[in-house]
Amino acid sequence: MAHPINILEQYWNHTSFRPYQEEIIESILENNDTFALLPTGGGKSVCFQIPALIKDGICIVVSPLIALMKDQVNTLKEKGIKAMAITSGIKYNELDTLLDNCIYGNYKFLYLSPERLQQDIVKHRIEQMNVNLIAVDEAHCISQWGNDFRPAYKNITLLRQLQPSVNVVALTATAKPKVIEETMEALDFISPKVFKASFIRPNIAYQVVSSEDKIYDLERILKEHSGSSIIYVRSRKMSIDIHNILEKKGFSSTFFHGGIPTKDKQERLYQWMNNKKNIMVATTAFGMGIDKPDVKTVIHINLPESLESYYQEAGRAGRNNENAYAILLTNASDENVLKNQFINSLPSINDMKLVYRKLCNYFQISYGEGELTTHRFNFSDFCKVYGFKSSKAFNTLQLLDRNSIIKLSQQFNYKTKLQFIVSNTAMFSYLETRPQYNTIVKTILRTYGGIFEHQLAINLKLIADKSSTDEKEVIRNLEALQKDGIVDFLFSNTDSEVIFLQPREDDKTIHRIAKVVEQQQELKRFQVHSVLDYVKNTSVCKSIQLLNYFGEDYKDDCGQCSVCTSRNSSKTHSNFKTTRQHIVQALEQKPLSSRELTEQLPIEKEDVIACIQLLLEHDIIVTTIGNRYKLKHT
Repeated sequence: MAHPINILEQYWNHTSFRPYQEEIIESILENNDTFALLPTGGGKSVCFQIPALIKDGICIVVSPLIALMKDQVNTLKEKGIKAMAITSGIKYNELDTLLDNCIYGNYKFLYLSPERLQQDIVKHRIEQMNVNLIAVDEAHCISQWGNDFRPAYKNITLLRQLQPSVNVVALTATAKPKVIEETMEALDFISPKVFKASFIRPNIAYQVVSSEDKIYDLERILKEHSGSSIIYVRSRKMSIDIHNILEKKGFSSTFFHGGIPTKDKQERLYQWMNNKKNIMVATTAFGMGIDKPDVKTVIHINLPESLESYYQEAGRAGRNNENAYAILLTNASDENVLKNQFINSLPSINDMKLVYRKLCNYFQISYGEGELTTHRFNFSDFCKVYGFKSSKAFNTLQLLDRNSIIKLSQQFNYKTKLQFIVSNTAMFSYLETRPQYNTIVKTILRTYGGIFEHQLAINLKLIADKSSTDEKEVIRNLEALQKDGIVDFLFSNTDSEVIFLQPREDDKTIHRIAKVVEQQQELKRFQVHSVLDYVKNTSVCKSIQLLNYFGEDYKDDCGQCSVCTSRNSSKTHSNFKTTRQHIVQALEQKPLSSRELTEQLPIEKEDVIACIQLLLEHDIIVTTIGNRYKLKHT
């Protein structure tokens, strides 16, 4: 049997393991059921890939993330290792051939989504395979109290029935003690070996920065901490907008989101990974499976939805063990935005019953029928037909997807796409002789940054609403512009695909998942409130707050987070009365911006900002045209 270190050197060009990797590998090779909790950057995939390469046969890897599966398969193939991923959209005949290859083709890795384990053909072929290991990635998904719980993960126990003599390794980056216990119980672990790395990242300074002007503070932080950076934003549009702002200010930047064509993604990733671009502005879809050791700074423009996701994203900084920074920018409006997005839009059980019933009616599915039927889906039209608010309807459909009632696939190839293919000057010259297109064109330009440089998915209803017209008129305008060679316009009347995984039974269908949904929603509320508590708590070290959240009893201050540094600052925390006195005295001299006040006063920034908000609410100060503050009586 080859030694693990030899395999590591042969395929990964490393001569030593990271903490816990070797112990986990040895446990797996000794045929133990093994639980591995390795925080982001700990090298989880190596822990199952090396023993699978050493042992005869094929390793089955269950993962919920298609993008991560594809990334890992591509990486293994580049190393000359035979691996495949069976994802959605594969026809039966092709699936039949792929599964045969796993039995007879000397493949070492088969990556599957948990939903695939419901298919009879998949179960039958797995029984025939020479399986050497079952690896469950993102294992916290099996626990009802785990972040991003997925009921389909319960199907994984089928693998234990199909291959009863094969040991299982469960891997995750974020799990509390309760989740670990529930996961091992659900996977039927016997005498498990548990390896838990500490969540502490002593080289990362976790900082929460109160910001009245996030772009200004972003620019200041990037100048102060030069080097490779990731800036996380909430939306695709914001990733483009922030990138454009940074480029104009002279920063080396690119952007990344789920709707970018694969070729462009690869090019941008290459530029950033090889430091040809310093800054990656990205949605949270970016970063999974990417190991760039020299990331100096991870900045969040918006509040994250949970501390689990924040810890994973922030943990992409400083993997070379050099000093790094995880900075969260926040202002007074963030709390309401977060609650509106993740709590107030949570659907009730009655909402779910209604949306599910209307979805079945929309596709004319009869009671007791519809199982495994596939339908092209125009989400905007569905909401319009039944008068649903899009946010709540989409959240409801996602819950139905997560609980295996339907499968909702957003097909980017179905999206309506647009790009201006002439120069800015040529386009405005064109509009001078055709003013009828003025409103539509200007609406699009103000809504979609980067539409001259890239083909972007557009929302026709949004454009119609903003330009006070209807969708048919927008389409007619864009078709005319395409005919004249001004734009490249790809129109699609659907934007996604729905597969019904169960026969229609209306309220009975929802009753079966109601208890689980209510528990998931309770967890989501807890997670959002935990984020808000983390942001607001200015008395306990940020590193300690994170460690305590994940169940580690840790008491030593880090000395470098925003709480610790404020204690050592020449500025002091002051009560409202003292802060108000300082602000009033400063404004008696002349109007000042919040930035000027925080720089000028010997008081911590968050105290100044909080006091400004109260003075505005009580009508003691007012805002000038130049966005400065002045006393109301002057």
